[in-house]
Amino acid sequence: MLESDTVLNILLYFATLFIALVGSLALLVAVIYIRDITQTKQAIRKNYPVIGRFRYLFERLGTFFRQYFFAMDREELPFNRAERSWVYRAAKALPNTTAFGSTRDLKHPGTILFVNCPFPLLGLDTASVAPVTIGPQSRKPYSPRAFFHISGMSYGAISKPAVLALSHGAKMANCWLNTGEGGLSPYHIQGGADLVFQIGTAKYGVRDENGMLSEAKLRELGDNDQIKMFEIKLSQGAKPGKGGILPGQKVTDEVAHIRGIPVGKSSISPNRHPDIGSVDQLLDMIHKVRQLSGKPVGFKVVIGAYGWLDELFAEIVNRGQESAPDFITIDSADGGTGAAPMSLMDYMGLSIKESLPLVANKLRQYDLSKRVKLIASGKLITPADVAWALCCGADFVVSARGFMFALGCIQALQCNQNTCPTGITTHDRHLQKGLDPEHKAIRVMNYAKGMEHEVGVIAHSCGVREPRELQRIHARIVTENGRSISLEEAYANV
Repeated sequence: MLESDTVLNILLYFATLFIALVGSLALLVAVIYIRDITQTKQAIRKNYPVIGRFRYLFERLGTFFRQYFFAMDREELPFNRAERSWVYRAAKALPNTTAFGSTRDLKHPGTILFVNCPFPLLGLDTASVAPVTIGPQSRKPYSPRAFFHISGMSYGAISKPAVLALSHGAKMANCWLNTGEGGLSPYHIQGGADLVFQIGTAKYGVRDENGMLSEAKLRELGDNDQIKMFEIKLSQGAKPGKGGILPGQKVTDEVAHIRGIPVGKSSISPNRHPDIGSVDQLLDMIHKVRQLSGKPVGFKVVIGAYGWLDELFAEIVNRGQESAPDFITIDSADGGTGAAPMSLMDYMGLSIKESLPLVANKLRQYDLSKRVKLIASGKLITPADVAWALCCGADFVVSARGFMFALGCIQALQCNQNTCPTGITTHDRHLQKGLDPEHKAIRVMNYAKGMEHEVGVIAHSCGVREPRELQRIHARIVTENGRSISLEEAYANV
């Protein structure tokens, strides 16, 4: 047994430690109290010193508690738990079967339902997905077989290991990877995937000293066999009317070198191309890039005002179909980005549900559907989303956030703060350690292949041999009275 003096000494030690801790805590509270009552910036802290600070803590924690504990499976935004769970399971090559019935509200207006065939196709009757040629009139046309690809995510906005995983995964899945507007990095090249080089309004990667298009750099990129197409970005889903925004803490030495911008300073792209201010100038730029690179060229746009489409397509008919863009990527107003003004993100532009059928109708009207390939983008991350887009007239579907989920994104909504907890949108080396490019590349491949397989399942249930044979007659949309009408009827006059 311990002697009484020893026990007393131990008790005195812990008592002293406790008093010191309490004293330190009291001193800290006193300092916070004085700071709160003397500051004039925040009324809550001044009126309720110390305890008022919990308001800001709870506000921050509320996002995470709602996501994991309080939100129902299909009510969270921008992506609900059911959508994210499908991507996670597909990326891990886990079974995507569920039990006991659908949790969707099948009578909710806008709900898409596919029309099953009484005699669905057997395996022997199905066909593999046929390649589609883009830019047959260019010197180097591109004929990808896959219909689901990786949309634009710039190096700088996302991290080195994220780009490596996407590049290697795209190669294994035989799909393309869009570079985003941040230029071509070594990590895009390293995986060996087919690439779509995006030319943003700041022309990163192809800009001269004045920020305009450098013909020499464009020719050099055209000689790169991995670059299959060039996409001129007019506008982006979450921020139409606003250029790209890359916070200064993400502009590292390497990012600055690739983009041709100063280190550590926020990179704000112009809200449009200085040299593209009309339909004529757009067609002239498409022709110029196609001639210099020899590759197919198209443009990416968010549809808002749409009268200009008639002007564009009429001018193409006037000039001849060879003047047409080889593809048009339709981005949605509910598209995503790392940083955008809320006023644009919440209120600007049309959703893909309205804009995609609208543009498809216009291409039909001007007999340009075969010449101009249509690419759908914006919140299309599940097989039903992709199958719907193919029914509407899309030739391809691209996704960015779907592949971010495949990389492990948890929708922490910290893309613009360089604090992404999964290492995808941060340049913090410590946070990047959790993102193993080799392992995540397999998840990227699994997600792409899982998507192709399950869209095929929908197609075969509708009685067609492969997904690109889906048409508007194969899907219906629920109306306000709870009944459904065919997409052909719903979108006939869009």
